[in-house]
Amino acid sequence: MSSSCSWPCSALPRAIHIALAIIFVVSVSFLDHVNGMDAKTVIDSPLLTQKIGTNRTIKVDLNGDGDFNSVQAAIDSVPEGNSQWVIIHLRKGVYREKVHIPKNKPYIFLRGNGRGRSAIVWSESSSDNVASATFKVESHNFIAFGVSFKNEAPTGVAYTSQNQSVAAFVAADKVAFYHCAFFSTHNTLFDYKGRHYYDNCYIQGSIDFIFGRGRSVFHSCEIFVISDKRVTIHGSITAQNRGSANENSGFVFVKGKVYGIGGVYLGRAKGAYSRVVFAKTYLSNTIEPHGWTNWSYDGTTENLYHAEFKCHGPGAESEKRAPWSKELTEKEAAPFLSIDYINGEEWLPVWL
Repeated sequence: MSSSCSWPCSALPRAIHIALAIIFVVSVSFLDHVNGMDAKTVIDSPLLTQKIGTNRTIKVDLNGDGDFNSVQAAIDSVPEGNSQWVIIHLRKGVYREKVHIPKNKPYIFLRGNGRGRSAIVWSESSSDNVASATFKVESHNFIAFGVSFKNEAPTGVAYTSQNQSVAAFVAADKVAFYHCAFFSTHNTLFDYKGRHYYDNCYIQGSIDFIFGRGRSVFHSCEIFVISDKRVTIHGSITAQNRGSANENSGFVFVKGKVYGIGGVYLGRAKGAYSRVVFAKTYLSNTIEPHGWTNWSYDGTTENLYHAEFKCHGPGAESEKRAPWSKELTEKEAAPFLSIDYINGEEWLPVWL
């Protein structure tokens, strides 16, 4: 049988060489991209470990194959006034305990095996948000990677003292969470104060589930809304409580997505100067057309800073937005899109 080809057969070797050359150039360009300045676009545990530059590791293992089988015991072993990074490695498992990192124990890197594998879980409702928290960090320079924080208390009775069930209380400066998850029904993440960075995190809740007065960037985070059948009002993703025009705090959501079950507002006015920005974020139709609410706040709305910038998806339609809300211009959005908003270049090991 004779063979045939559409090109002259003598041209095949040259074509193959050209194709291989193209593949080589593309491959080299890709590797240059990965190994160059853009390598920080892939944030994983080895990269963070490399950036903080430590070989001090405390292993926590539920089966007794580590230094401790309790997360809190490992934290307690870190000396007060610690001045060098120490890794506390949570091996796979569900650690059923309340965990507290006190003010005098900075430079802790809590490293899990992935948010679906390493979890800190407790079940408590309280009239006090802080008292209910499964996890509390009050020391500066803290990092968590690949850990889930969960308060699995059953949903309490609305408007009563047993309604707070916080998964994490973040009350320190220079705190970062990478690839972590936060689960609760109500008041999930108490972002109380300080500069914080959340990268590729998952946050789930129904009402006021990201609240406080932190100065925080949520980059490429997944926000999942669950329905609260106890009340007729719609919940809010955020309840930011900036105290004055001079206070430099506010929540900024960049990229990521918001979706879930039931209607919800992007935020409510916790106080007169509440500041929240959603930028370049996918908003599903779980977002109420009004977008923002001043429910429970009866003061003037002129100082509220509830804003959006280039969001997309069915929940991003702006025709019925609250009259005080803002659609930012490129110039107005720029300060919030920069890592300088939290002075990240000064303290973050890596960012996007």
